[in-house]
Amino acid sequence: METSANTLHREPWNKGKIVGQKAPFKLKDIWALRVRFQMDHRVRELALFNLGIDSKLRGCDLVALKVRDVCHGDQVATRAIVMQHKTQRPVQFEITQAARDAVQQWIKAAGLKSEDFLFPSRLHGSPHIGTRQYARILECWVKELGLDPADYGTHSMRRTKATLIYRRTKNLRAVQLLLGHSKLESTVRYLGMEVDDALEISEQTEI
Repeated sequence: METSANTLHREPWNKGKIVGQKAPFKLKDIWALRVRFQMDHRVRELALFNLGIDSKLRGCDLVALKVRDVCHGDQVATRAIVMQHKTQRPVQFEITQAARDAVQQWIKAAGLKSEDFLFPSRLHGSPHIGTRQYARILECWVKELGLDPADYGTHSMRRTKATLIYRRTKNLRAVQLLLGHSKLESTVRYLGMEVDDALEISEQTEI
């Protein structure tokens, strides 16, 4: 079988890029963005940001949410459950009042129905915003905060609330459930913890 020259010399996707764990947002960053979105009436971005922080979903799962996934009738639910694309395991998440208000305002402003994607794409032929578009949106947010885009990515959104919960409770098992990880070791790596410290904390929180 012949192999094309393009295949042989294909550059790796991460060539020239800084990869690795992305930093979670700090509380001051979260509030700075929320205030900016509210003042500028950026309804969609406020809904996307608040729901992204609350849900702790991977980017591929967040952008694929439908209105029905987060609503009960005409009201945004306090909790939702979705099937994760990567693991095919369900994960449940809470939706705080701030996020519910933002999502409700966005649904009304966009005239979305139950079967519609929550964040439809403005590009022809794409039913909802893609992960790359989500990443570009997030990069703009990071730049607005005056932060280095190389330090942040879509996983910064996923890690933010999980990191805050861990710092306040030291409860690894709770964070594991919230992130939808099947193994505790995955949560340990995600939080950037030392394995010995994680096991000690896990033993202390056994029920």
